[in-house]
Amino acid sequence: MEKQKPYGTVLIKASHLLDYLAEHANSTLQEVAKGTGMTASTALKILDTLVLIGYVEKTVTKTYRLGSKLIRYANHDLAQTELVEISRPYLEDLNEAVDETVHLGVLVNDEILYVNKLEPKGQTILMSSKIGITRPLYSSAMGKAVLAEFSEADYEKYLEETPLVPHTANTITNPLKLAEELTEVRQTAVAYDDEEMEKDIFCIGATLMSPEGIAGAFSVSVPKYRLTPAFRQKMINQILETKSAIEGQLSKN
Repeated sequence: MEKQKPYGTVLIKASHLLDYLAEHANSTLQEVAKGTGMTASTALKILDTLVLIGYVEKTVTKTYRLGSKLIRYANHDLAQTELVEISRPYLEDLNEAVDETVHLGVLVNDEILYVNKLEPKGQTILMSSKIGITRPLYSSAMGKAVLAEFSEADYEKYLEETPLVPHTANTITNPLKLAEELTEVRQTAVAYDDEEMEKDIFCIGATLMSPEGIAGAFSVSVPKYRLTPAFRQKMINQILETKSAIEGQLSKN
């Protein structure tokens, strides 16, 4: 079998530079070049590009270290992993109490990224969602819960950059109606997706706040035919209890 050739040798060289700086912060150009086996001119060209995009930082003393953008990505990944682990036992309890699909999500690029999913154990009809997919903020339960926590300036910026396109006949595409719903979310601490992303699916979501701000969100999804007023209220009660418990743990970390 023919060995696959890498695409873009400059990317491999950039990776070597980043690996070197991860172990040898505040290195000079000559040190970086020698440590990676590159010529100084080649190392400088790649370093200049990495500095430009924020992956490397050049100090006033003309040494190099990993940039804040790269570190922020790493910290985000760690925070995401920590949220999954902290929330897991509480979401498992919620999943068992309501026997419906439970999702955990985080805010990434003005969308909700699914980072965990718990399936119901006693149901035959299951959700098609998967870990790793994203959902818009304006049309999902977790997304609306997160949007309700945005500052006025961040919310206005979101509306300017995000077209409210319909996914179903129920999707809210009127900014005034969305604003009214978010006001209610702030009052009740829960948000709804009433067949706005998928026909016949109803979701209830809530944010997870930490001392640093929005840590993520979670939701319960249920086929509409199983939804009764009593079951809806039970899910709300369980979600609010779960939210309080997880946020209590987040405040300790």
